[in-house]
Amino acid sequence: MTEKFTSRLTGVFSVSSLLLGLVFFSASLTPSLIPRGPEMQGVLGGLVTALGYLCAQILALLWWALDLPRLPARIARWLTWASASAVAALFLWVLGSSLEWQNDLRGKMDLPPADALHLAVILALAVLTFAVTYGIGRLVTSFFRLIRAWFYRVMPPRRANVLGFVAVVLILLVVTRDGILDRVVAGLDESYELAQALFDNAPPPPEDLTKAGSPASFIDWGGIGAPGRDFITSGPDAAAISAFTGREAIDPIRVYVGRANGETPRERAELALAELQRLGAFEREVLIVASPTGTGWMDPGAHDPVEYMHGGDIATVAAQYSYLQSPLALILETDAGLEQATALQEVVHGYWKTLPPEARPRLYVHGLSLGAWSSMHATNIFRLLDDPIDGAFWAGPPFSSAFWNYVQNRRAPGSPWVLPTIGDGSLVRYASHVSDASEAAAPWGRMRIVFLQYSSDPVVFYDPASLWRAPPWMRDPPAQDMSDHFTFMPIVTQFQLALDMALSFGAPPGHGHAYFARDYIGPWVRVTSPANWTKAETDRLISHCDNGFQAGCSNGQP
Repeated sequence: MTEKFTSRLTGVFSVSSLLLGLVFFSASLTPSLIPRGPEMQGVLGGLVTALGYLCAQILALLWWALDLPRLPARIARWLTWASASAVAALFLWVLGSSLEWQNDLRGKMDLPPADALHLAVILALAVLTFAVTYGIGRLVTSFFRLIRAWFYRVMPPRRANVLGFVAVVLILLVVTRDGILDRVVAGLDESYELAQALFDNAPPPPEDLTKAGSPASFIDWGGIGAPGRDFITSGPDAAAISAFTGREAIDPIRVYVGRANGETPRERAELALAELQRLGAFEREVLIVASPTGTGWMDPGAHDPVEYMHGGDIATVAAQYSYLQSPLALILETDAGLEQATALQEVVHGYWKTLPPEARPRLYVHGLSLGAWSSMHATNIFRLLDDPIDGAFWAGPPFSSAFWNYVQNRRAPGSPWVLPTIGDGSLVRYASHVSDASEAAAPWGRMRIVFLQYSSDPVVFYDPASLWRAPPWMRDPPAQDMSDHFTFMPIVTQFQLALDMALSFGAPPGHGHAYFARDYIGPWVRVTSPANWTKAETDRLISHCDNGFQAGCSNGQP
């Protein structure tokens, strides 16, 4: 009987299970945070259809295992036809509305509308993806039967069923794990090979002895790496800043230590401090300790504007901790990023606080994305109690950031999750593409902290609990660049948000995880309070960033 039931449940295609899969597919057609092209939507639809099919199969298996009563055949057929009619009506209505929903979201992000022919591509890819996934499921089932047949020879059927299932799960986990690790190791090998070639392939060092990596520098130019070299050699100089402000300016100081420049995070931090001292960074008005993204990239749109604001009287320092893209660095080199950010902050802050308060720069910390996460982790409140920094500016903080979650969950009742109010705004404020953190019930206190986060950024607002419940922000009215038609459905919403994260880096500037230079400007003004800076100059700098990237204040993605 066990063999007969298993064959019927997994070996024969189940129409009733497909109905739940089509409900999942219909839900996947609703918009989420990032507009989806037909290819991505088709693959997503096929995957969630297969997942819905699997869920129905599991429910049927549990029903059988619990020996629950079965409906009479006549009633079961009637329910199947009634359910099929309801699901077909839902499917056709959602399919017909999906193009309008996607185009509504695309319009909010200034994207061209999608073509009606996209629906045909979506359906074709969904069917193909479901067929491939279903075929993989059948192969796994056949493998289970084979393993179970071996166990049948030495043990009772029920025990063989359980042990066969456990054995298949363990085998699949080992095979998958080994496959993933093989690819990761290959990627790491390539990264380290590139790292070893840094010294051989690096362009000539800067001739200007006031640049990090120059012949007079403590930092070996060949070991800095492309992201660090770009950071050091780019950005506005004194002439560009003076031409914009109409006032005298000096060249900003930029210090960057590559991962290959030191064996340990502490060694790289000490090297950065020595270079800061060599260049006179502690004699500047402002000093920023920044954390790069996983590859070591420093967003020029974040750093160029603040150098204009302070007339170049500013120094910025960063240290690389990885060669991997941020998602891989987050998974594989989590501790490396945290340790490097902590070491750099400890060393720089430790020296800074030995200086007379009236003769030292104002000290700030900054990071984007994974850099924001590591920078927040490094900003230890206990280390700052006796001599706190002047402020922090974190952009695109990942959803897993502990400090960000702590602050978010202390929002004022009634304030939106995507742009909350924290207390009276004297310590923490939020900015987005529609807010520059200028409004608060109280003036700034001793320390200023600003979070820049776009309401459509799934890297910030992904919620692991969306597997079974709606994220907090879905209970609020949708923000300006969010869809009015985003509908929560267990399991499906989780997959939508996961896909959104993958697509968010390619979103239009000002949306998703594509942070725009113009949106850094207002928060930097609030955090660093540049002297004699006016609202008119803010507007001019925004216009300059929008129209004159070649003169500094550039935008880019890693």
